[in-house]
Amino acid sequence: MSYGPSNSVCVFCGSSRVVDPRYFSLASEVGALLAAKSLRVVYGGASVGMMGALADSALLAGGAVFGVIPQSLDQRELTHKGLTELSVVRSMYERKEQMFRASGAFVALPGGFGTLDELFEALTERQIGLHDKRVVLLEHDGFWAGLREWVERAVRERFVPDNVAHALEVVDGVKGLDAWLDGWTSSSAR
Repeated sequence: MSYGPSNSVCVFCGSSRVVDPRYFSLASEVGALLAAKSLRVVYGGASVGMMGALADSALLAGGAVFGVIPQSLDQRELTHKGLTELSVVRSMYERKEQMFRASGAFVALPGGFGTLDELFEALTERQIGLHDKRVVLLEHDGFWAGLREWVERAVRERFVPDNVAHALEVVDGVKGLDAWLDGWTSSSAR
C-alpha cells in the first residue's frame, strides 16, 4: 500500500517511561486502531514511553509506522529500530516539519511539553493558513480539562478567535477517536 497525507495520521504523545501504565495502554489502543483502519502512524520515532507503545501496537497489528527523530535523540539510543520507515533529522524543527508534511490529520494524546509544542504548532499553522488539516485532542480521564478551560478563556478574552478555537476538535477516548476517524476517512475533503 502506498501512503501519503490522505491515509496518514500524526500522533503526538509522551515519551516518559514513568507515567501510569494506563497511558501506555491508551497509546497501544490508538496504534492498533490506526492499523486496523489501514492508516499509517506518523510520530516522533522513539522506542520509549507512549511513543514506543503506539508504534509497537501498530506494527504488531500489521500497520505502517513512519518515525521522525532528531539526531540528538537518535544518539541517545532512543530510536525505534523496527519501524516501517524512519527519518533521522538534524533538529526538532525539521522533525515537526517532516511529520506535518507526511500527515493528513493530527491527534494529540496525553503528554508533556513536546506534545503541547507539536499540538500548538499544528493549530498555529492552521490559524495562519499554512494547512487546513484536522487537529484532534483525545480526552482521557480528564487529562486535557485544564487546557480546554484555558482555550475557552482565551476565546472569551479575545486572544484566540472562536473559529480558530473550534479547529481544535475534542474526542472522548479511543471510541470517540474511532468514530472521528470513520468520518475523516469517508470525507472527500481530506
